[in-house]
Parts: sequence; C-alpha cells; structure tokens
Amino acid sequence: MDLHFGDSKPTDEERAAVDGLLGPPESPWEGASDRPDADLRWALGGRTARDRRDLLLPGLHAVNDRIGWISEGALAYLCRRLTVPPAEAYGVATFYSLFAVRPRPATVVQVCTDLACAARGSAELCSSLEARLGAPGTPVAGGAVWEKSPCLGLCERAPAALVVRAGPPAAPSWLGAQFPAPLSGHVNSAPPAFEERGSGGGAPSYGKGRGGEEAPSRATAVLAPATVDAITRAAAEPESAEPEPPAAMAVPQAGQKGLILLKRIGRIDPHSLDDYRATGGYEALRRAFHLGPAEVIREVTDAGLLGRGGAAFPTGRKWQATASQPDHPHYLVCNADESEPGTFKDRVLMEGDPYALIEAMTIAGYATGAHLGYLYLRGEYPRALERLTHALAQARARGLLGGNVLGQGYAFDIEIRRGAGAYICGEETALFNSIEGYRGEPRSKPPFPVEKGLFGKPTTANNVETLVNVLPILTMGAQAYAAIGTPASTGPKLFCVSGKVERPGIYELPFGATLGDLLELAGKPDQLRAVLLGGAAGGFVRGDELDIPLTFEGTRAAGTTLGSGVVLALDDTVPLPRLLLRIAEFFRDESCGQCVPCRVGTVRQEEALHRIAERTGAAAADDIALLRDVGRAMKDASICGLGQTAWNAVESAIDRLGTYA
Repeated sequence: MDLHFGDSKPTDEERAAVDGLLGPPESPWEGASDRPDADLRWALGGRTARDRRDLLLPGLHAVNDRIGWISEGALAYLCRRLTVPPAEAYGVATFYSLFAVRPRPATVVQVCTDLACAARGSAELCSSLEARLGAPGTPVAGGAVWEKSPCLGLCERAPAALVVRAGPPAAPSWLGAQFPAPLSGHVNSAPPAFEERGSGGGAPSYGKGRGGEEAPSRATAVLAPATVDAITRAAAEPESAEPEPPAAMAVPQAGQKGLILLKRIGRIDPHSLDDYRATGGYEALRRAFHLGPAEVIREVTDAGLLGRGGAAFPTGRKWQATASQPDHPHYLVCNADESEPGTFKDRVLMEGDPYALIEAMTIAGYATGAHLGYLYLRGEYPRALERLTHALAQARARGLLGGNVLGQGYAFDIEIRRGAGAYICGEETALFNSIEGYRGEPRSKPPFPVEKGLFGKPTTANNVETLVNVLPILTMGAQAYAAIGTPASTGPKLFCVSGKVERPGIYELPFGATLGDLLELAGKPDQLRAVLLGGAAGGFVRGDELDIPLTFEGTRAAGTTLGSGVVLALDDTVPLPRLLLRIAEFFRDESCGQCVPCRVGTVRQEEALHRIAERTGAAAADDIALLRDVGRAMKDASICGLGQTAWNAVESAIDRLGTYA
C-alpha cells in the first residue's frame, strides 16, 4: 500500500461510509468536490486537526462495516478528512484483527478455536469445515469465507461462530416512533451541553466528547453451539440463522432469590427503561446525589470493593485519586473489552441489564468529577452494542443523561467506542491509545491513569462488573455490602464456568465459596482432570483441589489466581498439551510487539511447545528448561500484564499437573 496521499480515490460507498460518520467535507482540502479550488488554501489548525484524531477508529469501523474491507482509496479519504498521516492510519488499521486491508468477501464466518470451544470440539468442527468448504479463507457458496478466530465471548454455548455481513447500515427496530428526532449516526454531533467551547467564555468545556455513539451497522448472526450444517447455511445466507437466545440462557441461576448482580436478568425486558426503574433502577443514583461525590467515594471505599478485572485494585482509592486531581477535564472509561478466553460475564450483564451499567457509570462520573464517559465495547459483541445504544437513547430522552441529569445540575453523557479485535486493549493504557486513534500499545507507568490517562487527563477506568457492584453498595449501604463475602474480598462475584460441565454459564456466589461449591452448581464431570482459573493468563489446579476458596487471598495462598472469574473445567477427553499450545499461540498472536521480552518470548514459548509435542525424554527436558528461562524473562521485563502472565498457565501445567513429566 502506498503510504502517502496519492491518487487513489474512494468509491461512492466508501465516501458515504466516512461522510455518514463525519458529515460532509467542508473544503477540497478534506475531499469536497463541490468547492472552488481556491478553498484548498483553507485547512484546520494543528490543535483542531489533532482533536479529531480520536475519530480514526470509528472511521475505520464505518468503512469496514460498509464494504467489508478498507481500501487504499478509503483509507486515504478518511486520513484527509481527519488530517492523519496515512502511514499512521495504516499502522492502526493493521493492528486490529477485525479490519482487513485487502479485498475479502462481504460475509465472514468467524469460528472460535480458543480454550472453551477447544474443550467442546472446535478442532473437530474446523476439520469438518475444511473437508466440506476448504481451508480457512477459501471463498464458499454465496461468496463468503470462514476463518479461525480467538475467543468470541460465547463460551457457555461452545463451540461458537459469528457471522458478519458488511453492508449499508439499517435502522434498528427500536428506532422510529419512540423518538421524535432520530439518533445521529455520527459521533461528531452533540447535545449543546457537550459541545466543545473556545476560550472566549460561555459554558464550561466538558472535554473531547461529542455525546453520540457508533450506531449498529453490521448484519450479524451468532451460531452457538455451531455445527457444520449451520455454518454452511449461514455463510450462504446469514439471515437463515436462528435468533440468538435471550441473555438469561447464559445464567443458570436466573430468577433465583438472593441474587444481587444478576437479579434482573431473565425477569425484565432489557430494552425497557420502565421495567428497570420498577425493579429499583436509579435508586442508587438518587442516593448518590443525596450523599454528594465525597460521600459516594467513602461508601465505595468502606464497602471494600476491589476491581473485578483481575488486578483487584481498591476501587475507592482509584476514584479518590482521580477526583482529587486539579487538572480538568476528568474522564471515566468503562473497559468492556473482555477478551480473556473463557470470560463472558460482562457481555451477559450488558445484554441482560444495560441500564444498570449506564446508571453505574453515571454514579462513577459524578463521584470522580467526570462529565463524559467512554464505554469501550468489544467488537465481537453486536447484541450488546444494540442493547446499549438503545439504552443510551432512552436515558437521554428521559433526562437520565445529558446536561442536567435528574434535574440535579450535573452534566454527564456516555460515548460507545467499539474495539476491533485486540486482546491487548483490555490493558487500560492500551485502551486509551485505541480510543485516541493510535495503535493499542500499553504506555509505561508512571504517570498513572489517575494523573494522566485518556487524552492526557485524569481518568478512572473500571470494568463492567466492578461498576455494576456500585449499585448495591449505595442501595444497601457499605456495611451491609461488606458483610457479604470475606473481610478481604467483599461482596458477590460473577464466575464464568465453561468446558466439561453440564450447565455452563455465569454464576453469582459470595466471595468465600469454594471451587467445589461452584462446580457442583455447574455439574462437574465425573473424571475432572484439571481446572483453569483466570483464563489464558491464569493457572491450572488439579481436579482434587476443589477446597480452594474463591477469594483473591485464597487463590493467592493456593498458588494460583482468581483473575476475572474464568473457571474452565477439563476432563480426560481434553488433550492438555494441545490446549497449552493454543494458549501459547494466543499470546503470540495478541502480543502488540512493543517490548522485546513479550514479542520474542511468546514466539519462543510456542516454538518450544511445538517441539515438546513432537518428542519426549531428555530432548523435551531441554525445552522445558528453556521455557522456564523465557517465562522468567517475560514475567520480569515485559511492559504490561500480557507478557508478564503469558507463561503462567504453561508453568502451572508443568509443575502442578505434571504435564510433559
């Protein structure tokens, strides 16, 4: 690809995709064809041009969703509109697995081959697909292609596949008579309270937000569990796929009394704001306004809420550190890019109870002094995108978002930004870079996000489960919440149970329940060989170690990790060496390549596991010694958690399970 402004022209469809996001170009400098040549002398100033850089990722999505791939002409036109160097934009476009910069069919079938699906026969499914449809990437009937994919977040219905068909955006069924004015299809329009202001007075600036979100624009179909026949039919005709089951199907406990985080899922219509409010919705926000920001932070601190994304950092301390920063504006970021293989709890919460997340984000923004929140949503979650887009529209229409939330004089709004298939963007600073329009590479710390985060401003970043826990803290009180669980791990916890169990899905238990308690609920196999805790970045425990308490401190004492709540059960039918090799392949593919220990170490780890699979004895022992050296180097010297944890599962399988012994 020629990486400068050249003569390549966008097609009418590509131009329409970009203009639908950004609005029509204002001059020939931006690509307008109906302006005199004299206007070429006009261009945006440097600061104004840089302030549009964060629209690069939505722009790439707009083209990829509409056409199916991003051509040189489309990329050049988008770069001209945003004043972004094409070489940099090309680097961003090629960073994400969901984007293509070479021609491909409009319909792509992504077949998951990651851990939960591997335990449920994805290897056999792919072999059957190759026999019937040809190798991955081979065009099939209807002009579609199928590809092997990392985890799609559909682990409770493994093996899974996702069908994506590019095309013009269609208005969702919920748009129309409900709203007098239709939602804007581009992020560059905003309610007056959120427009950027100059320095000449007027209302205060709330930062870079435009108060909109990306509208759903792809035709998608979920096939889970997937079969060869279903994939073949959907490849030729995506509309033939059966409707996706309700989110409650992923919650075996749905409807049970005593649930806190999952209490609404399966009991209310997730589209209905009235249903949400009738079951206690927005009581927490009203109490937050009654308490004031400082007291809200005190409640969260006294409740002992720890982050549920894996790091277990105290949420109250993070909020207080952001709120106390004198630099403004402050930002709130919800990390909904759960890409850890085996994790799907945030997806279920967003699909089944979207208003809870919106309310929780509003409370977090109020407490930390933020007036704009970004919801960074995993690109493989089309139904969550539809549900959240609808919920945001309803909340704005009812005065629950916007310039005067609940009439309290507090301005807050939320923008959805879609990820594009990069596990590394689950790391908070990589996520910030992605939103800003750069490659999703982690930043060095310090400075920490609470000091300089998104757009260089103080930022609070929490994942979906962490934020949703704020609602019961405020409705039941900090002391009552802290009484659930253990003194060091308070509250309820969601666990993603998959693999060889009878009832895979999301389970809610108080901290302190044992691994055996959880697997009894899910229906553990008779011959339980091992359990992977924490996903690909976690560790294995033996099938007889079921008395491990499911707490942050309990799993640490047992020499493993709780992580984000992944519990993958394996029996003797699952080839463990092949599973370890898949973990190594995953980290090799997902490494951003920024630091040498991770970029080289993940490759060496995979190579060694390939060699071990081909031989045994003394030769294998040499490679195990090499694995230990490489693993220590990655753990000690990698910039971020991806490289630091890439060796964990392999190490635990060797030392704890005796694999390759």
